[in-house]
Amino acid sequence: MARNAAEAGFDLILAAGGDGTINEAVNGLVGSRVAFGALPAGTANVLANELGLSNRPDLAARQLLEAVPTRISVGALDRPGQLRRHFLLMAGVGLDALIIYDLDLGLKARFGKLAYWHGGFSNMGRATDQFPVEVDGVVSKASFALITRVRNYGGDFEIARRIRLTDSDFEVVLFENGNWYDYLKYFGSVVVNRLYKTPGVTVVRAKEVSMKQAESGKIRVQTDGELLGTLPATVSTIPDAISLLMPPAYVKKA
Repeated sequence: MARNAAEAGFDLILAAGGDGTINEAVNGLVGSRVAFGALPAGTANVLANELGLSNRPDLAARQLLEAVPTRISVGALDRPGQLRRHFLLMAGVGLDALIIYDLDLGLKARFGKLAYWHGGFSNMGRATDQFPVEVDGVVSKASFALITRVRNYGGDFEIARRIRLTDSDFEVVLFENGNWYDYLKYFGSVVVNRLYKTPGVTVVRAKEVSMKQAESGKIRVQTDGELLGTLPATVSTIPDAISLLMPPAYVKKA
């Protein structure tokens, strides 16, 4: 629908929904010049939180009246034999994609984001497999890789803290060990803003990240909260990809 509207000559397209709905519209608009804005609804809207928009659609609509169309990069995820998938916010490989894979959809329909917390705690006690990650020619191993263009994660807290949508690259956060007690340590470091100094965590900037399947089993992949399948995969940036409506205050911080 978004692609058809752009091709028909519309000069503004709005999508109302959660991160998955926004992602669908973005995939139809990459490469077009039409202005695109998001009205937050659905289970969660990380984009609204990132930009400083209200989580009430009516108030966010008023804010968009003053917003500035800004050309930005988007992410692209490529898997062998599959269509390229673009994303606006982030790609997650390993733990968080596993949580989405195991998600109780009935619980999500009833309780929203609480279903994700339930899924996370349900995975406590079992180790998460490591997989090879190559960033700028350096190969390492991780049990969870967050390749993100936003600071906000899940609408509740920040993992990456030095990236903005107006940047042309990713902030890549690699969590090495996959034991449950390691993730308790990682989560505590996120809460107190000490993740960048935590052993077992690597944070780098990059425009391309390649990941291979683990020998021990399938490693799952998600973009913008939507499950896409399993590794291997390559994530890259597409410059000058979309015109996103942003509040002036966010643009000025660029």
